[in-house]
Amino acid sequence: MNEIEAKIKETERELEQETHNLARLKNRKTYYESGERQKRAHHLITRGAAVESLAPSVKEMSEVEFYELAEKIFALPEVKNLIATEVE
Repeated sequence: MNEIEAKIKETERELEQETHNLARLKNRKTYYESGERQKRAHHLITRGAAVESLAPSVKEMSEVEFYELAEKIFALPEVKNLIATEVE
């Protein structure tokens, strides 16, 4: 009987360790995913700030007006060519 009880305790200890390891891995995954979101948010914020510094009047526009303007700007052939050149 002692042998069985010892085996049960050992198995329970192993289960507790694995549960802890799983929780640690989930936390690490959340941390890395959160870090990627934070990097993306920072990237978008700095790009938006750059646009506002180059064209301060866009601060007065609504979101819809700003997107309409952006669509018009990025549809211009000159802008398309500039982007293609810079990406290369």
